[in-house]
Amino acid sequence: MTHPVDVHVGKRIRHRRWLVGMTQQQLAEQVGIKFQQIQKYETGANRVSASRLWDIAEALDVPVSFFFEGIGERAEDKASGSFPADLMGDKEALDLVRSYYAIPENQRRRLFELARVLSNVA
Repeated sequence: MTHPVDVHVGKRIRHRRWLVGMTQQQLAEQVGIKFQQIQKYETGANRVSASRLWDIAEALDVPVSFFFEGIGERAEDKASGSFPADLMGDKEALDLVRSYYAIPENQRRRLFELARVLSNVA
């Protein structure tokens, strides 16, 4: 039986790994384990020890606290508008964010303003 905290931490590992464009194999190599172990961490099937979480945080260039962000929020609090409740668990959203930050800053600002106007949020 998986614990909700282990599932949350696993999702945050997957989220950050996708965001930086790293494969499970690449992360596993940096941490010194097999990629199957990363798979188990990401699903919450296996717990991540404190020292291993530290290594993963260093490999993904985030503080350890990153993996616990949002853990106390209820699903209703996270969901707003028409986007998924688990936005950071959505691969398409993460791919969009990664692509967005790959655009040069001046063009990115213009794209941001266009998106705001088109979405009537401005």
